[in-house]
Amino acid sequence: MDLATVAGVLGAFGVIAGAIVMGGSAGMFFNVPGLVVVVGGTLAVTLGQISIAQFIGSFKVGLGAFFHKSSAPTEIIDEAIDLANTARKEGILALEGKEINDPFLKNGVQFCIDGQPADVVQKMLAKDINLSLERQMTGIKMFKSVATAAPAMGMIGTLIGLVQMLANMDDPKSIGPAMAVALLTTLYGAIIANAIAVPIAEKLKAISETDRINKLIILESVMALQDGTNPRVLQQLLVTYLPENMRESVGGEES
Repeated sequence: MDLATVAGVLGAFGVIAGAIVMGGSAGMFFNVPGLVVVVGGTLAVTLGQISIAQFIGSFKVGLGAFFHKSSAPTEIIDEAIDLANTARKEGILALEGKEINDPFLKNGVQFCIDGQPADVVQKMLAKDINLSLERQMTGIKMFKSVATAAPAMGMIGTLIGLVQMLANMDDPKSIGPAMAVALLTTLYGAIIANAIAVPIAEKLKAISETDRINKLIILESVMALQDGTNPRVLQQLLVTYLPENMRESVGGEES
């Protein structure tokens, strides 16, 4: 579980809830028609932009913001160098019994062990990378759409409430409560957008970038294993994917 995302989202709701409780009754902030307009309208508008399958899949992708754990690029590089050392000393078939932590790297190494041609392996791994990034991007776009639609639906709900309020101006005592209810939809939209959708979209974007780098490192590693590249050369190639301050932490046994 990603503690930063959980703490951030729960912290935001905690601050909002605290302000509501300290300011008076929490019940006055609950309005069913307003929630229906904002939540239902936001989901409907978002669904209109993508397919049902993508809509459902995007929620599964969204869970990755809370539960996804990306491997550190340095760990993947160290593991790739270790595999390269083994392959150089004992041959590519010696990797059959090696324990490989990353599933994508494991698949790539298995392709090599099975004797698949280099161009086929590269094509299959590249396709896997592209499809994975495409799924993640669909999820990111959906949550960005939610962040855009929720405040708009909140404003629509407020306008509906104001029209209803102005239509009943004959009772001055009802104006204040009616105005409060009308404004609640704007509040709901702002909360959904800024406390839920935006944080999830940005975390998914960060996860997607990390996964992209990791998979490119793995693709380079698998191609190097097939070519029999020297582990030292492989290390020098892979560290170029890392920022300068992380490169010294990468090490591998030289053959």
